[in-house]
Formats: sequence, structure tokens, C-alpha cells
Amino acid sequence: MTLMIKGGRVLDPATKTDKIADIYVEDGIVKKIGEGLKEQAQETVDASGMYVMPGFIDMHVHLRDPGQTDKESIETGAAAAAKGGYTTILAMPNTRPVVDNSDVLSYVLNKGKSVTPVHIYQAGSITVGMAGEKLTDLEDMAAHGAIAFSEDGKSVASTKLCWDALHELSKLDLPLLDHCEEKALMGNGVINEDQNCERLGLPGIHNTVENVIASRDYLLSVEAGARLHLCHCSTKEVVDMLRLAKQRGHSVTAEVCPHHFTLTSDDIPGAPWSEDVQGHYEVPPTLSASPMNREGLEMVNYKMNPPLRTKEDRDALIEGLRDGSVDCIATDHAPHTADDKNKGMTDAPFGIVGLETAAALTYTELVEKKVLTPLQMAEKMSYNPAKILRLDTGVIAENKEADLVVFDPKASYVIDKNTFVSKGKNTPFHGREVKGRVMFTIIGGEVVYAYKERDTEK
Repeated sequence: MTLMIKGGRVLDPATKTDKIADIYVEDGIVKKIGEGLKEQAQETVDASGMYVMPGFIDMHVHLRDPGQTDKESIETGAAAAAKGGYTTILAMPNTRPVVDNSDVLSYVLNKGKSVTPVHIYQAGSITVGMAGEKLTDLEDMAAHGAIAFSEDGKSVASTKLCWDALHELSKLDLPLLDHCEEKALMGNGVINEDQNCERLGLPGIHNTVENVIASRDYLLSVEAGARLHLCHCSTKEVVDMLRLAKQRGHSVTAEVCPHHFTLTSDDIPGAPWSEDVQGHYEVPPTLSASPMNREGLEMVNYKMNPPLRTKEDRDALIEGLRDGSVDCIATDHAPHTADDKNKGMTDAPFGIVGLETAAALTYTELVEKKVLTPLQMAEKMSYNPAKILRLDTGVIAENKEADLVVFDPKASYVIDKNTFVSKGKNTPFHGREVKGRVMFTIIGGEVVYAYKERDTEK
């Protein structure tokens, strides 16, 4: 199979390449990159006026498979990934059963290879059953393909157990992906602890809930000589800590999610329409007042963990992405059924979907606003995640696998959750106008997703 990608703006963070060029692919491998290539190909993609970037890599995805395939499955999650420009995703272990042994791990990896061209990797859990009492057999899971470990959805509460895990992972040279949450301080909080708690009459989650575990695990990782990656960072204090860690040359990396660099707690909708309709609220001022926005905009789709923070926190996250204190952008894609999310703010689960909106939000909020260059967008969404996970991808280079995304920066549209291919429709971005669209996703030299008019968000 041969493929020619013509006339795109090729963005390769590894070599700082930013130029108009053609890319010729043969048998899944990039063979030539240059201007005016003459090779004949079986398929041609016209990328004129578009970016050609390494395929996006999301190192924080909940596929819900095994055990909760009513929420998502490997097939539907991978389809959402491909539509969002992702060629590689890393699944979290809080499935049913938990990915705490090589049998469950092998189920995910084998199913991924059999049902989708998207590269599916799996993180193993740190403790058995994610119960926080006993370490899993980290070495065995690593031998069977786990490329990282996490308790995502919670922290390892025991400092001693976390210390032991970091020492083991140091020997394996694998990262701990850290959900930073001090449960004893969190209580029954559902949104950020600020003036909006009183406005909405809801219990809050203070920055300290995240900060104290991030600080603890940072210090532990330095002493253990382990690689620590902080998931879904949301506070200004954590960004300050990351900046200091980078200055000291410590092996601490971090991600920020699009919802945390786009929204704040001020965006959470306010007064209820009626007491007997749980979770439905007025349109926040930052969204346009289109009819789409007024239909079914749900407060529960602003419930995520960590929560949306203050403008000061959001601005610190953006600055952390700009100055390199924060390494990458991940989605924390967390699909839930409508029934689960319709339980109201107190009882609904945390989490929103993100695979199909992340690229457009990143372009709209960071590139259009001159926070990041297009090349830095590729770095945060492709190259840096690949480096953190030690994957031989995230680049555009001759003799490398052709995992690529073609992205149109001129396309403007309104996000419509009803067009999502993910089973999850739980998003706060329904009705939000964005700029930038994934036009083609290419894996191993084959086009696995191509935008068609029927996919459009109207």
C-alpha cells in the first residue's frame, strides 16, 4: 500500500521541522519527505492549507472495558480516538475487574489488536483490586506489556505503599501515573472550593486536596529515583512545584486536560430551571445562547475530578504549558451513561469525555490565542507523551511508522455531542464554537478516519 500526503504544513517537534512538504508512505513507513515528490501512490491526501502532525497520543483514557461496556468499549473508545486524531491511547486500570494482573492486561491488549488499528496500551494498577492494601506484581505485568502503572480515580493512600511502589517502578524504569487526591481532605466535595460553592449550594474541593499528594509523591519519587507523572493537574501550586522540579532536573512530568485550561468554576451553570429536573441549569455566559445550548445543558457535565478551578489556577496551567513546566495535554476521557450522569451533582460520577474535542479546544484556546505555536501543539499532544511512555512514535521522519494526523486550522464549527462516536455524551462543550478539525487520521500508512460532511457538528 502506498500513500502520498500532498502539500501540508509538516510539523515535527523532534527536529523542530515546520515546512510545506509532501510525505510519501510505503507499506506503513514514511519513505520520503520533501517538496514536489513525484512518486505514484495508490491513495493521495490533499493536505494543502492544513497541518500534518504526528498522530496524537493520549496517555489518559478510560475505556471501561472490561466490565462497563455500557459506558464505553475498546471498539467505541478507539473509534472516538481516531476521530479525534489519536493514533495511540493509554487505558487506565480502573475497570471491572481491575487490571491488576497479566490475565486482564492481556485481555485488553489482545482485544485492542484484534478490533482496531489504533494502538491500545494499558496501564496496570499499583495495588491489588485498587484497594490500596497490597502491591500488584508490577514486574509480571511489565513483562506482559504494561507500560505504566496508576491507581487513577484515587491516590495510593498509604505513604509507605506508595514509597514501595516507586522503588519497584524505579527498577523497572516505568512511570507512576499519579492521580493526586488526599481523600481525607476531600470529603463529599463535588466542585472547587471557592465563591461558587455558596452560589450553587454545593460542597467544595480545596486545592490542598491535590497539592498535598502531589508534593508527597514528588518528594518520594526523587528519593526513590523513580519517574513520576502527575495526571490532570489543576492547581497553580502544582504548576509552581513542577517548575521547580524541572529547574532541579528531577524526573517529574505532568499533563493538563483541555477542560482545565478552558473552563473555570465560574462557567458552571447557575440557577435551576425547576426543582424536579435534577442537574439542568441556565446557560453559562461563556457559551453562545444558541438553541442547542439551551437544550439539555446539564450541570453534571461540569462535574469532574479534579474540579474546574479558579481563573488564577487556569491561567497558571496555561502558563505552565507555555513555558514547558507542564509537558503534555491529555483528555482523561471518562464516558458515563446518561442514567449515571442524571443522578444530580451529589450522586453523579465525576468525569467527562474528551477524545473528540481535545484537538479543537487545544487549537482554539492555545494556538489561536498565541499561547502555543502549531509546532508546540504537536509537541504537547504527540512528541512529549511518546517520550514519557518511551514509545517509538510521536515524530514524522523517514523510515518511521506513518502515524499521522491531518488537521485543518481554518475549520470552524459548533460541538454537538450527538455526533460523538463515543458512547459517552457527557461533555460541558456541547454547543461551544471551536476552530480546527481533524480531517484525516492515518495509522501505519492507512487512512483510518476521514472527515465527511455527515460527521459535521452543526
